[in-house]
Amino acid sequence: MTSPLQRKLKIAGPTVVTANRLADGAVVWLGKGGRWTDRIAEAEVATTADAALHLLDLAHADERAAVGAYPATVALSAAGVPQPATLRERIRTAGPTVTLPGAL
Repeated sequence: MTSPLQRKLKIAGPTVVTANRLADGAVVWLGKGGRWTDRIAEAEVATTADAALHLLDLAHADERAAVGAYPATVALSAAGVPQPATLRERIRTAGPTVTLPGAL
């Protein structure tokens, strides 16, 4: 029997950690060395639940820079570059789907 204090995370394929930058709300991904990047191509990719939990721990330890961190499944290109695998992440990567006030 597992303790309720143990964290479980099921991942199905390559996974990155994403959040929103606290300063301006921009979408960011946790990159190599635990640094936030605004390019998904620079995100650190986890392939096991333990690796994904480690990335989440790094993200939650830096909540003065980015908040709302969560794991997101990605597809890898032939060169191993992460690409958004879900509609939600494609939208977050591309930016708002509506014209924001003052953007005209």
